[in-house]
Amino acid sequence: MNSPQYRTIELLSPAKNLECGMAAIKHGADAVYIGGPGFGARKNAGNSLSDIEELINYAHLFGVKVYITLNTLLFDHEIDEANQLIHAIYKIGADAVIIQDMGLLETKLPSIEIHASTQTDNRTVEKVKFLEDVGFSQVVLARELSIEQIKEIKQDTSVPLEYFIHGALCVCYSGQCYMSASINKRSANRGECAQPCRLKYSLKDKNGINIYKDKHLLSLKDLNLTSHIEALIDAGITSFKIEGRLKDKDYVANITAHYRQIIDSILKKRNDIKRASSGLSHTSFKADATKSFNRGFTNYFVNGREKGIWSIDSPKNIGEELGQVKFVAKDHFVISSNEKLTNGDGLTYFTKNKELNGVLINKIEGNKIYPNNMKGIAKGMLLYRNFDKAFTDAVAKNNSQRTIPVDILFVEKDNQFELSIRDANQLETSIICDLTPSTANNPERALDQIKIQISKLGNTVFHPDNVRINLKNDWFFQAKELNAARRLLIEKHETKRRMHFRPKDTVFKPNSVPFPKIELNYTANIINEKAQHFYARHGVKKSDWGFEKQTNIKGAELMRTKHCVLYMNNQCLKEHPEVRKLLPLTLYNKKDNYRLEFDCKNCEMIVKREK
Repeated sequence: MNSPQYRTIELLSPAKNLECGMAAIKHGADAVYIGGPGFGARKNAGNSLSDIEELINYAHLFGVKVYITLNTLLFDHEIDEANQLIHAIYKIGADAVIIQDMGLLETKLPSIEIHASTQTDNRTVEKVKFLEDVGFSQVVLARELSIEQIKEIKQDTSVPLEYFIHGALCVCYSGQCYMSASINKRSANRGECAQPCRLKYSLKDKNGINIYKDKHLLSLKDLNLTSHIEALIDAGITSFKIEGRLKDKDYVANITAHYRQIIDSILKKRNDIKRASSGLSHTSFKADATKSFNRGFTNYFVNGREKGIWSIDSPKNIGEELGQVKFVAKDHFVISSNEKLTNGDGLTYFTKNKELNGVLINKIEGNKIYPNNMKGIAKGMLLYRNFDKAFTDAVAKNNSQRTIPVDILFVEKDNQFELSIRDANQLETSIICDLTPSTANNPERALDQIKIQISKLGNTVFHPDNVRINLKNDWFFQAKELNAARRLLIEKHETKRRMHFRPKDTVFKPNSVPFPKIELNYTANIINEKAQHFYARHGVKKSDWGFEKQTNIKGAELMRTKHCVLYMNNQCLKEHPEVRKLLPLTLYNKKDNYRLEFDCKNCEMIVKREK
């Protein structure tokens, strides 16, 4: 198959709700993913079909796609309902559904694209190739993959590859974490994760000696791959995904605008790639990823294993580093910082016990900062800002818009008046106007009035780039007639754009391509009979029920992660084999105890529940 001369690059943003989805589109998203009424991996981020349809109608004006997340595991009694939901999603014009449960592929699906969620554990060439051969239209890769690993996958596959570039990180391989389900029956694979990885733990060796005490040992920083976008494009990624389906619209607006600028700067200098949607975003604030919620940033494993991916002192929003406290008085302090601070800013700092505390700025006088309390603030302490009031106000009050440049033409021919519009996608709409012309007393003024009336596109998504008028005589038209003609033209052109960007039917045809394994344990996440049938049809001889359907799995791994506490503590077993005498290690808190094992061949740490 000959590859096209260019690849399409997609910026994919999250939407907790309709408001967030609209914000994502206005600030430059090429696609939006949003939860439907049920079966999404964020149980508290569901949306009505009517809201989703409204989002789709707006999105398709710009050629923006809308993907619906149905990426939870399903019990037998839920399969039919989930299938019916997919049919309903298809009817309202959604571009794709993102799924995890293979049982859905054993049902009669509508002609809609099916995307493989990152929850399907897509970290090997063999797995991605299988999903491509099965019929998935896009595959969301595991976050742990490096650029080199992505290149290897791309070399042996042709399915579009999606990859997370920003936001919160699960410490475990997606879809493979059973920690929450083990603790309190809240399954991460069913959208109910209780986030035990963000809790405090202590770590002791086999002699009972504590290595760490009361630290967030499984908590990671947030992902930020701002400086790696072009390298990821070259590696084969076509869809760049921002995490955050529980984030508010200000977060979505800021982070989307940030990556829109990064991707646009790359597109401008290359002719082998192009943008996936159309329209220009006019943002009324200066995007800054450091200003939105983050636990500190990491490249994670995009360049291979690196130090500092963890955030063990706090899982909260630490904020941007400001500087050190130079002087402390009874009711104020002075900080060495070039950043402009304002009343209402939120500052954070770590106490001597490495606890994250925060204060609000009540007043600033010169270089003196008066907070709402001085407890714990000491000279030499490093301060951060996790709430920038001026920036937050600018984002909240922003009137950012996304517009489509158009040319408007008004011509007289064959005793008729034709009004037409042509957009940046070369789509054109024309109408014959119902006008009552009269001879203009002031031809120049009449011509100006015509141009003004047919250019009034302020309440639409269109922006007049060029307006041409070609009349045979000096005519005067009533403003209300010109306005009516313009409104009719815009309505028809909006319909044309929505029809043009309507998703093409994609028929899923079941096949029997062999799965890479012939035996599957609970980590295959099979909790319904249709999923069992799916794997059997693809050559699997034996398959166990998933964690959610078993009461006791002897020696079960609750988590397998690339994050390693020994590496974090400069005790990597490859470099320090003598550390083995301290094993096994125990991770514990007041409620739970876990045994840690280490698969050094694959550089992975394994978390198991203690008996």
